[in-house]
Formats: sequence, C-alpha cells, structure tokens
Amino acid sequence: MQSQDAAQSAAPPSPAGPVVDVEQAEAALVEHYPRLVRLAYLMLPSGLGRSGRVLTAHSLVQRALPRNRTPAPLIPAQQAGRDGDPGYALVRLQVVRTALRRAGRTGWRAALPPLPLPRVWGLKLFPRSGGADALALDQRLDALSGPARAAHVLRGLERLPDGEVRKVLAAAGVTGVDAALDEADRLPDPYRLLGSPGFDPCSLQARPTDLLRRRRRLKAALVAGAALAVCGTLLGLPGDGWGPDGAAAPPYARNPAAQAALDPGKLSRVSPAAWKTSARTDFSVWPARGGLTGDRALLRRALAVWARPGGGGVQVSATPGTPSGGPAGPPQLLYAGTVDTARVVVLYDGLRLARYAEPEDGARGVVLDFARVDGAGRAGSGAVVLSRADGNVRYLLAPWVRAAGGRDLRRPGAGATDLALTDGVTAPLASSALRPGPCTAWYVLQLTDGTGTRLVTDLGELVPARLTAGRPGRTREASGAGALRTWAPYACSLSTVRAAGVRSVNAWAFAEQPLPDASGEAAWVCTRAETWRGGGARVLAQFHTPGGRFGAVAAKAEDVPECGERAPRVLAGVLWKSAAGDWYLLAAGSRDTVSVRASGGVEGTARGPLLTVRAEEGARADLRGTLENGRSVDGLR
Repeated sequence: MQSQDAAQSAAPPSPAGPVVDVEQAEAALVEHYPRLVRLAYLMLPSGLGRSGRVLTAHSLVQRALPRNRTPAPLIPAQQAGRDGDPGYALVRLQVVRTALRRAGRTGWRAALPPLPLPRVWGLKLFPRSGGADALALDQRLDALSGPARAAHVLRGLERLPDGEVRKVLAAAGVTGVDAALDEADRLPDPYRLLGSPGFDPCSLQARPTDLLRRRRRLKAALVAGAALAVCGTLLGLPGDGWGPDGAAAPPYARNPAAQAALDPGKLSRVSPAAWKTSARTDFSVWPARGGLTGDRALLRRALAVWARPGGGGVQVSATPGTPSGGPAGPPQLLYAGTVDTARVVVLYDGLRLARYAEPEDGARGVVLDFARVDGAGRAGSGAVVLSRADGNVRYLLAPWVRAAGGRDLRRPGAGATDLALTDGVTAPLASSALRPGPCTAWYVLQLTDGTGTRLVTDLGELVPARLTAGRPGRTREASGAGALRTWAPYACSLSTVRAAGVRSVNAWAFAEQPLPDASGEAAWVCTRAETWRGGGARVLAQFHTPGGRFGAVAAKAEDVPECGERAPRVLAGVLWKSAAGDWYLLAAGSRDTVSVRASGGVEGTARGPLLTVRAEEGARADLRGTLENGRSVDGLR
C-alpha cells in the first residue's frame, strides 16, 4: 500500500461552506459517533490488529473535533437523513483525512499509535465476529489502497454517489481520485456487509490481557531472581514457534473440570467401527482421523485456544445461536492433521463442533470456528468443512459415507464428478458460496452411503446444509432426477442464506400457472431454509417462466411457519410483463387454496389457487386466499 502522507500534507483546502461552531460540530460528532467510528474502522488497515484498530478508530473520531469556528466543506453530509448538516460533513471529512493519513504510514511509523489513545486497562476490546463473509470482505478491503478502501466505504456506508465521493476524497487530499474509484470498482462484495457486527467498533467483546504477566511484574519488584526464572519458563518456545498453549490467552480460571478439558490425554476417541452398532448415528460415533492425532502439543494448543480464545491473532467465528465458550469437559476428537497449508483439529462436545486451524509454517494467526449441531442425525452429520483455499473447500466425511462427488446444481442433466477420498478427506471441490461475481454454477457435494444418496452445499460455515425437495412433511433428498430439475433455476438463491446457521433448505414446487399470453406455464417454488437454532427460518417464494435461466424472488419472509411442516401452505404474487408489453398480476397458492382475492392497487378474485388480473406497471396489491378448511391465508411477505 503506497503512502498518502505526502499527498495529504499538501492537500488543497476544500471549498468553503457555512461556518461551523465548535458546539455544532460536537453535537454532530456525538449524535453520529457510532457511524463515524465504523467509518474510520473500515478505512484502517487490518495490520493494526483488531484491538488496536478499534482504539485507533475511536481516537481518530475523538480528535476530529475542530478547535474553533471552521468553514464546512461544500459536500452533502450523507444521503440517508443527514443532508444539510454542515457539522457532520466537517467532522466526517476530518475523519476520512486522518484515517487515510494513518493508513498510508509504512515501516516503523505504521506501529505508532495516535495520541491520546483511549485505553481500558486490563482488557482487550474487539468487535464481535461477523462470520465468514465479513472476514473475506475485510481481507479484500485490506488488499486495496487507502483511497480505494475509503471510496468503497463512502459509497456503501455513506451512500454517496461517485460525484460526491470524488469531492470528499479530493477535499481529504487524495490526488489520484479516479484511480481510487477504478480500484474500488473491482471489489465484488455487497455493501450490506459494511453494516455487519464484524465492523462495529462500538459493540465490543472484552477479553482479559495477560493476567499472569501483570502478576509477575508485581512479584519482580520484590523477588527479581524468582520472577526471572518464572518468565523464562513461561516464555520459552518449542522448536515449532508455538508456546504450550499456542495463541490462547492466559488461564483465568482453575478448577478440576476446566483442567481436565485442557488435557489432550483425556480427549474422547471412538472406535472406527462404533457407528456400525451404535443406536445413534451422528457426530458422536465419528472416529478420530488424520495424521496428527498423536501430536499432544497441537491438541493442547487447540484445547487451550477453545477455552481461552482471547489471545492475540485469534479469529473466532460462530454460526448464529452457537455459544463460543470453552467445553464443560473433555471433548471428542474427530480429526487432527495437515490440510493444504494448515494444521487442523476438529472437536465435538455433544452440542457443538469446533475447528481449530493454525499455519503449518508456525506463523502467527489462528482460526477458531464453532457450529451448533445438536440433533444432527445421520442426514445432518455426513460432512464437516476442513479447509477453504482458492475458492475450493475440502470436507471430512462421516465413516458411513461410501462415495462422494461434486455436481453443478444448475445443470440437472449432468452427472456427478467423483471426488477422491483420503482417510475420509475429500479432494478440493469448488465452493460457489464464496466465489465473487455472477452465479454461473452452484456446486454441491453428493454423498452416498448405505441408505441412499443426498446433497449438501457449502454456505460459508463449518457444517454444509442439506438439500431436500417436496411438500413439507413429505420431503425427499434432492439427489433424484425430479428434485434436481426442481432445484436447477433456484440454485443461485442459496447465496441469500449464507452465514445464517442454516441446517437444511427445501424446495417445494407448489403450483404451475398458465401465462396469459399463451407462452407456456410458469412454475412457482417455495424454498425454506431451516436453522440449527430453530428460529430465523428464511422463506422465499420464487417464480420461473419457461426458458428463463433463473427464478425471480416474488416474496420473502423470516420466522414464519408458511412453506414448512407446521404450515404446508403458501400464497404469493408477482407483476409480470408479457411479450406484447401488457402487465399482469399473477398469484398462486398451494393446492389446498380454494380462492384468491387481490385488493388495493389491483382488484380481482379467482376460484381455485391461481389468479390472473390485468394490472399497471408498478402496481401493488394485497393478496388473501381461502383454504379448504375455511381458514384464510395472506400473501407471503
């Protein structure tokens, strides 16, 4: 990243606008403090570390207050309710300017913190995990130059058009504004992630700093020789560059249960044949596999980081609804081995899976992922993600899986490609969920065991989601020819449920509707994504016309029973334009719908589950249907 200090120090003054009093600037800073700190945090490089980046962002915003009356720049304050606030425009410009100057430092100057730096003694503060998507976006942002990163953030977080982004960057002292915008254009990530918890430096998690080190410093003043011996023992590193507990924070609780949970010798291990006779068929009967199951130092580091993930360089993620605390007792070992360029350990405590990964070359930087898997059963415990690299994913498969393959869900007529298995680990398979750009294919993992064949898909989490098809309550695996044809137009819609803790996704073709211009029949499909935590299910009603490559989302809802086993019904509508240019409201309900009525912007009634009414472009209507049992159902929304 090239330095911007020289360009910014010689920056021309911004066009003068209304004069802003210090009190007006302070009011704008206090009112919009969380947004300004998020803005600074996103513009700073990740090399500062998560805790240092948080404190630096707060420091830059707190130092943005002018010392006296200052002309505001002639730049709109913000497009979402802050237009006309010169105080906000002034403070934001100062935050952008100082964040760019801080991000442009190189060499030893990059390590110097801004002064005065906010500090909470005895605690490390860092944002909550934003999931795999937010982590990937942070890495892509870090690869940009400072001005390009600022341009992306101003576009997405501040909702400024390119013309206003140019004014802000120019006023902040950036010379190559057009080059920065062109570089930002190459970033494919959606702006919605900029508002995720992973980039919120005002909603923080706290972990203790090195408690033992603080205690040793006190003792060192009294008994220097004894303290030196203790420090030599604790700070001594083995040949691979890791301490006994690796990247874990120091222990801050000592009791027999906690100590037993950290003992590699007490890890539970299951016989390779246990699944054949066990009453349960889930993660509890997976044997320990991998070439490093006997590496006690690696296992200890994994257990210590799980129990105390507050050490430096640890990135923690968890599926929604998954607790991230340490194990209550010794967990079960499922895998320990080298995958791609990392040493990976997978553990199971009866409720959660935990995956620990550290660089094979001994460099700092540890990843700890959690996933809730209670009640998984045979269908939900067939595979676990071991690693992701270069847009590909490797899985560890259940011992009962006989064969694995990869297939493109968008091409139902194409067969599956066999995946080689080594000690239960698959060859790399493309992960469509994590690949940027347009969706041209959606690759899924096909598993075959003694009970049949099923499909699962990577959604950016530790456990892939199972795919099914059919009417709720009578679903079947999505591996059959009919289910594959049902899923094909809607495969790319799976990207809408990434990183949401999804357990399974079902596609239900609930209606077919003749088009009013006699061009064929349109298909209506309802997809429902169920989560491991029970709540947060996401429902999409999708509409697909003959010859179309993709389905169109007609309605969506969250935490509703429709399209599920508790309420196997759905009603949805869409505005459709015929080849002749005429607009229609098309609505369809599930088979038990005896009538459909539209009101509001479009009026119409039909007997049966299908409704076709002439409409105007942009019209909106409320839908209500009547079921066979006399109850009514509203349109999905």
